[in-house]
Amino acid sequence: GAHGVHRVDDRAREVDARHAAMLLASAQRYTRHMPAAADAHKVRLLVLDADGTLTDGGIHVDAHGVESKRFSVRDGFAVRCWLRSGRELAVITGRGEMALRHRLTDLGVRHLVSASGPKGPVIEALLANLGVPAAETAAMGDDLPDLPMLHRVGYPMAVGDAVPEVREIGRAHV
Repeated sequence: GAHGVHRVDDRAREVDARHAAMLLASAQRYTRHMPAAADAHKVRLLVLDADGTLTDGGIHVDAHGVESKRFSVRDGFAVRCWLRSGRELAVITGRGEMALRHRLTDLGVRHLVSASGPKGPVIEALLANLGVPAAETAAMGDDLPDLPMLHRVGYPMAVGDAVPEVREIGRAHV
């Protein structure tokens, strides 16, 4: 009908039931990659890569050499919700640009490690500094430099367009 209002009949219910069954079957194929729902509540720290995870992966450089990046407002909303839940969030990035610093400050993120170098030792130092066990940490990345970080946490995750090696280790494909 007009304005998105539709009558629900038995046929629509059958289609919805089949669709739900297909979605469930699809989700079950990835169960081995997903953290158990009962365990996910244990996550106290979320660690994110920046380029390709918090951004669309592009770097815009103007004629004066000034970089800019594109951030998602949806990610910003999710970051704020995470922080309001009383949990910690950190960003580890191999670059050290001002656009990211401004964005994270605006969102209330207190932990940024920029121009980090190898991310494995960096996340170990971060966990020690914050007193959070790796088993209670989730991390999300998209590219090969993120692998050492993802190997060291209890809940490794990959963005949808991550390289295959990152998708393979990621329990959740977001």
